[in-house]
Amino acid sequence: MNKRYLQKFAKHLKKLRKAKGIVQDDFTNLKGISRSTISMVEIGKTDITLTKLKIIADKLEVHPKDLLDFD
Repeated sequence: MNKRYLQKFAKHLKKLRKAKGIVQDDFTNLKGISRSTISMVEIGKTDITLTKLKIIADKLEVHPKDLLDFD
């Protein structure tokens, strides 16, 4: 696991989520992902699967590749 990469992803995800006006609790009722998972991802403590990446992208109404478009 590349900590630096996870931290960059975490920061980008949080920025996108906040820009969309979505709070972590909005992920509570989604199948396959929980609020605690989002929290752990946004602090760079856990990695996610492609399936979860797609669930997050759908909730944020962005293309999955947009979640990975960060430096």
